[in-house]
Amino acid sequence: MTGAAGMGIVAWMMRISTRRSGALAAAVVLAAAGCGGGGGGERERAPAPRAASPSASPTATPLPEPDGKLAKNPTGLAQDLERTDRALRLAVDEWVRSDPSRTGPPDAVVHLALRQQRIYRVLAKDDGLEKRTRDLLPGGVAAATRDNTVAVRKLLELAKPEDDLGKFRTREPLPAGVLLKHFKDAGKRFGIDWQVLAAIMLVETKYGRIKSPSWAGAKGPMQFLPATWRQYGMGGDIHDPRDAVMGAANYLKASGAPDDYRRALHAYNPTPLYVDAVQRHARRMKSDPRAYYAYYNWQVFVVTTRGDVRITGPGARR
Repeated sequence: MTGAAGMGIVAWMMRISTRRSGALAAAVVLAAAGCGGGGGGERERAPAPRAASPSASPTATPLPEPDGKLAKNPTGLAQDLERTDRALRLAVDEWVRSDPSRTGPPDAVVHLALRQQRIYRVLAKDDGLEKRTRDLLPGGVAAATRDNTVAVRKLLELAKPEDDLGKFRTREPLPAGVLLKHFKDAGKRFGIDWQVLAAIMLVETKYGRIKSPSWAGAKGPMQFLPATWRQYGMGGDIHDPRDAVMGAANYLKASGAPDDYRRALHAYNPTPLYVDAVQRHARRMKSDPRAYYAYYNWQVFVVTTRGDVRITGPGARR
């Protein structure tokens, strides 16, 4: 194997760094599924994330290359995924201890989350490869791989290839801890699981990183059509993350949640593919809160006729 896939688990554990990453992070862009952020400014001004402490060892093993080669066989992919999962858990725990409301994601989290996401995308495009790889994984990692791979696969089915990358405007999101508080506050007010709200923003705009509106005219980090926002936005700003999350919780509540999340999510975006993807991502966050911090650092990929193009994160191309 080449790249980080051929390195031992011990070496990966030693490379956990707390350096601040200047990269943006997000997940899959779905140009055909109302998955583009709305333009406009934000009222909220969260504290600027401060840099995490530098790595204690300047000779630490380098992190995975952003576009480093991945194995092409189930054994190599399973070993890489298990190794990445273990290292990412440690890196997230260290980041959480430093207060992610004020501290930006360390390089370790950014690079390892990207590695994880890239493997899931490979598996999402090949059912047989995904099953053979999953059969080699321990139970917890296998379950997470199944949910994430299926979610990515379903979202890719909704994606319409887009070759004009210039139409995608990106921005730096609010700190992970600030967004998490918004999800929990809205969830408590309307009786909605915060993980469902977090999964919606992940799928819709990758936590607000995509600024441009969707092809259908949906706007803001939770992707509301203006007419729907006027009814459920409670007079807030469609572009403001806190207002948008509150509006989404209000809309889900009015549409049947928490008694029937499938019905409510179908009202939010009327396709079973979307509903299942959101519920699988939400399930991962309920199973392990670390998943939220990994998702926060998933990068924005655009599906084009020439293949996938990553437009955020370390070494991104535009």
